[in-house]
Amino acid sequence: MTWQVKFARSIVTEIAGVTSVEPEGGEALRITMQDQPDVLAVISPAHRVNAEAAARYHDEYPDMDFLCGYRTSCLWEGDAIRYLEGNNIGWGTIGTLNSALPKGSVNSAAHKDFFFSDRALRQSRDVANVFREFDQVHTVTLVSGRALRIGMIMKYEPTADSVRTLWDQFGAVDIAWNINPNGKPTPEAIEAGRELGCEVVQWDDLKAIMKKG
Repeated sequence: MTWQVKFARSIVTEIAGVTSVEPEGGEALRITMQDQPDVLAVISPAHRVNAEAAARYHDEYPDMDFLCGYRTSCLWEGDAIRYLEGNNIGWGTIGTLNSALPKGSVNSAAHKDFFFSDRALRQSRDVANVFREFDQVHTVTLVSGRALRIGMIMKYEPTADSVRTLWDQFGAVDIAWNINPNGKPTPEAIEAGRELGCEVVQWDDLKAIMKKG
């Protein structure tokens, strides 16, 4: 049993309603719940999941219900997300899996850190189109026709380093969005954004920008 499957098994076993968690070979776990169909979860140690990797896991485990990126730093490319969602396969962290199991929503589950932000953009009346480049980077086309590249920062209080790290990892963005609902960017983060050429905002600020067009 691989290290990540071993740790995932120990965590999932503690979830209420789980009656058994058995290795399915390789990187998969078969999870049995009370009054629910079994779930086949694949636990990946990858640092980055692209469409090729997602398809390879799917070929190896045709009945896969959920692909878990076990590392907290695991980065998901947009093509991989579209492949998984198009094949009715949930994706995200071990925390995402743990939240979805009791609800019986594993196949439709998406990375819990970015789920609500992604949905907020898609539900905005000021947005005509959303293209997800990565789990935390979206390019949205506003109703006005203006395009905005938006990167998400989950930290409670983003610092200048948070903004520069986002920029270094994903390239230039127009908006660095602090998606933690209880957080607030530090003055240093806002200043770092100015130096780089992007705005560091929270949801209310972003809504105003999108409404303005």
